Amino acid sequence: MNRTNLSVILILGIFLSKGCSKVPGVDSISFEINQKLNPGINIGNALEAPNEGDWGVIIEDEFFPLIKSAGFNSVRLPISWSTNSDVNPPYAISTDFMNRVRHVVDTALDNDLLVVVNVQHFQEIYTEPVKNKPRLLAFWRQIGLVFKDYPPELLFEPLNEPHFNLTPELWNEWIPELIDSIRGTNPNRTLVIGTADWGGIWKMKQLTLPAEERNLILAIHYYEPFRFTHQGAEWEKESNDWLGRTWTKTSDQMKELNKHFKMIRKFADSLGVPVYIGEYGCYHRAPEESRLIWTKTVSEQCEKFGYSRAYWEFCSGFGIYDTSAKQWREPLRTAVVGSK
Repeated sequence: MNRTNLSVILILGIFLSKGCSKVPGVDSISFEINQKLNPGINIGNALEAPNEGDWGVIIEDEFFPLIKSAGFNSVRLPISWSTNSDVNPPYAISTDFMNRVRHVVDTALDNDLLVVVNVQHFQEIYTEPVKNKPRLLAFWRQIGLVFKDYPPELLFEPLNEPHFNLTPELWNEWIPELIDSIRGTNPNRTLVIGTADWGGIWKMKQLTLPAEERNLILAIHYYEPFRFTHQGAEWEKESNDWLGRTWTKTSDQMKELNKHFKMIRKFADSLGVPVYIGEYGCYHRAPEESRLIWTKTVSEQCEKFGYSRAYWEFCSGFGIYDTSAKQWREPLRTAVVGSK
């Protein structure tokens, strides 16, 4: 895949116009890659299910040219490796499953989309982290070996939304080891590191990253206010009680949103890394007008603050695409990608 080599002047102009404090230099690759991710979309409920199709989504090759032509530049692929691998050492990933993931990645790259591959729905590691840590490291050694010769448009995200017994403190201890497990085969791969406590902003400041590792992107998942974005979500207890909540861009709502995004900016600047809002979205049972306003406003704020973004998600409960009608849900698509 051909990559455009931007001049230093052009890169600097991009960073300054996007409000990024990072001055490009020898370690600016993560900032370049991060801007190229924007905007992106998650293809959820597919490879992250125990078996592809269990949750109603099978990834079709035709999805990727549709996604590209709709204005997206990247896809994030949530993947359940734990349900497609041995539970005993050496924790071998199924050859068929690895080949399936490789085909999906290849198809996305062939359509000029950047790809973020992660580990998702590894439920055991959240409840028994120490016991399952060797398995996670083994996954990345295998994934890294398969994709070691892939272009920089492929990114790795070591683990989605650490939570429960995988505490912020434990997550900080693990990050260097996870990076090392990848760097053995992918020394120059851009890595996406999220926060503990479900990937959100509330434990963000507890995250620490290795100072010597520069090719990193900070991932934040933004679903605030949660009882608005997840109203009626079947997996959330008492979420039906939240139905009818609105978000209409009031002064108080905008004040809260700006406060959150400024918190993210201040923290990312302290680490010297770019920001990727790797998930944001509003469940389909929210009032439609409020859903559109919130989605459009968060998308615009990401642009204002220079954060790349990936909408959650393609064609399920938060979905932006109707697979039955084979058409994008407008104006939701425009709220995500903009009118350009």
